[in-house]
Amino acid sequence: MQLRYAFRLYPDTVQQAALAKAFGCARVVFNDAVRAREEARKAGEPVPTTGELSRKLTCGARRRS
Repeated sequence: MQLRYAFRLYPDTVQQAALAKAFGCARVVFNDAVRAREEARKAGEPVPTTGELSRKLTCGARRRS
């Protein structure tokens, strides 16, 4: 038997701001990873692995903020 639960969260304004910041940062890193893979593909280079992208982009994102 499989169970499934549905629930809804109601964050307060401080939590909403924190969630917006976290999701915004994740979106920036994701878009940078997509861009890096597309550029490598267009240049005929090997596509960077997930680990390489993680090291390159998350460290770079931390330096920018």
